[in-house]
Amino acid sequence: MATAISQHNIPSADAGTEEEEDDYMSMTITEPSKPKHERETYTQRRVRKEREAELRGRPKSKREREADEAASRDAALSTSLSPTNKGFQMMARLGFKPGSALGKNEDARTEPLGVVLKEDRGGVGLDSERKRKFREEAEENSKRVKAEEVDYRERVRLEREAKRLEGQVVGAQKVAERLDSAAEERGDLGHGGDVESVSAPEGEHAKNGDEGRSLRAAIPKKKSKVKPLGQTNVLWRGLLRHRIQKERERRMRYDLHQSLSRLPTYDDPDEDKEDELALGKHGKHEVLEEDVEKEDLELDEFNARGPAERLLALVQYLRDTHHYCFWCKYQYSDSDMDGCPGVTEDDHD
Repeated sequence: MATAISQHNIPSADAGTEEEEDDYMSMTITEPSKPKHERETYTQRRVRKEREAELRGRPKSKREREADEAASRDAALSTSLSPTNKGFQMMARLGFKPGSALGKNEDARTEPLGVVLKEDRGGVGLDSERKRKFREEAEENSKRVKAEEVDYRERVRLEREAKRLEGQVVGAQKVAERLDSAAEERGDLGHGGDVESVSAPEGEHAKNGDEGRSLRAAIPKKKSKVKPLGQTNVLWRGLLRHRIQKERERRMRYDLHQSLSRLPTYDDPDEDKEDELALGKHGKHEVLEEDVEKEDLELDEFNARGPAERLLALVQYLRDTHHYCFWCKYQYSDSDMDGCPGVTEDDHD
């Protein structure tokens, strides 16, 4: 016997597609509706009334009260006067019509002035005064910020300029030291080295035929020790002092690293020249430590000047003494210094 299969029991392709397209994440589950014939029980009615009474008896928060007051105030202000209002009736007897302006002019105000609620105890013009003060403070703050930006930029520019000038001062000091040292070796400065007279060899006397004539030559003696700091030129004395202090600090670190307990100026009689050379003592301690530690008022006074003034003094010294232009980087043959545009850096631009 064939079994009859109803058509609604066979799943169709459209039903499968609908099931696949259902979005279960956005589904809303509705409360089951109660049948009309089902009545509310006594317990359900009692619970519902208790909830309603609880909601009515709950005190409202400050925010809720303010919202209710604002809503009621806006509703009252948006509603025009009703014809039953006493004020409206008095105005109607005087000829007022709803929607028309008061007075003789028809283009006058048809709506009342807006209500501005004041919640503080300040005067009527206090808000405008506060706004004015706030605006003035904001303008002053903006001006101060702009002034600080300008001052900062100017300060940074001056610091960079001072740093550049200090570098030029050090460069001019190195040039002055080199030229002074070379002039002292040649004996041109007068106080550089002792000059001794030597005679020409006997062969030269015989060749010239004049045995009584001697040839004098100025030969600078090599100094065994460098002269003290106080006798060097104050223009580049600070450079030499800084170099000696740096060398002393380097030797102190070296001695500390080598665990030596003696001073750098200690002279060990058992050390030979090779030991002194290995320890860095050969020709390095000709300037006494007392010269470095001694107070130099002349050098302090020179360093107290500005970098531009010190640079100008060095440049002028190089020009007057050695005919050297610091900006041209060239030593001329005479004091006229033909070809040099000027003394300052701007003249060489």
